[in-house]
Amino acid sequence: MRIKDIRASVHTMSIEVPLLDERVSGYGREEQKEFVFCEVETDEGLTGVAVTGHFLARAVVAALEQHFLPAVLDLDPLELEAIHQRIWRRLNPRAMTGVVSSALSLLDIALWDIIGKQAGRSVASLLGGARASVPVYVTFGFPQYDRELLAAAARLQVEHGFTALKMVVAVDDRGWREDAVRIRAVRAEVGDDIDLMIDANYLFTPTEAALLARAVEDVNLTWFEEPLQQNDARALADLRANTRVPIAAGQMEGHRWRLRELVDHRGVDILQPNVCYCGGFTEARKAAHLAQIYNLPLAHGGGWPLFNLHTLAGLMNGWLLEWHVGMAQVGQLLFPDSPRPAAGRITVPDRPGLGLTVDRDALRATLVPER
Repeated sequence: MRIKDIRASVHTMSIEVPLLDERVSGYGREEQKEFVFCEVETDEGLTGVAVTGHFLARAVVAALEQHFLPAVLDLDPLELEAIHQRIWRRLNPRAMTGVVSSALSLLDIALWDIIGKQAGRSVASLLGGARASVPVYVTFGFPQYDRELLAAAARLQVEHGFTALKMVVAVDDRGWREDAVRIRAVRAEVGDDIDLMIDANYLFTPTEAALLARAVEDVNLTWFEEPLQQNDARALADLRANTRVPIAAGQMEGHRWRLRELVDHRGVDILQPNVCYCGGFTEARKAAHLAQIYNLPLAHGGGWPLFNLHTLAGLMNGWLLEWHVGMAQVGQLLFPDSPRPAAGRITVPDRPGLGLTVDRDALRATLVPER
């Protein structure tokens, strides 16, 4: 079996946000308008699929079709280390991230899908099969909500069966004090038995993050995700040493060395590699083993749950999967038979590979024409 083709395209859509009257353009924050769909085909007719996010989407497509395909054409999909080695040597000898990491993620995810289909086993099983299902938390706290709607949205998700919730902070013009008020409003609404996380998406300075963490330490947060600008590992370590709130990060890091930096500096309590950005399952597995060595759990942030599900189910230290309201809707549109959460958990599909069937009509309907 040999790699024969890589096809990639840019797509967009709008989503429904609970309790808001109008649909939201894109699938999350203001800049999250586009995503990349990729398909890899072999000479035996097996195909694998993958998705990644909005970062320089057209450049990712160009990288795959103009650079990655010539580099991996006719290679055996089973020889993943050889494929990664060739990409590193030919296209990324200086270990850069960004476009090359997103493109590598798409290629690798699709290859694991192919390997699973050939073997008749799920990707989670091939990664180790640690569990058949994983617990899920829902990212519900969109910045469009005022305080009252935020609390109501949290209550709605608990009524839907979620026992863990995550909300966005660091985006309100009134600063961290408003975030503290909003966090307390959600905790008061859902009670103490619900896990509650906050996510700053790299937006706080170290001082702002420390002030917010101090202000809400008694709220019993499960973690504070990506609190600091640039994911500064040394500053994360300082913050972690001075708060009781667990720190989580890693979802947008492009390879194992950046993830290792977070661990080496003792900057995180929870490591969060995302297969759609870090280099795929091959790289995420290495990050997971690194985390195991340091007794760190592996959680998921950054969206695209239908892919990251396999990492957390397959590997021993896998823990909580993010069910991002926006990106979950993208997955449900493109892959109508994809799994859904039930009673706070999501089960790995019993079909081989990723277990996803592409809706070609939805793919065409969301396509962004080439410029």
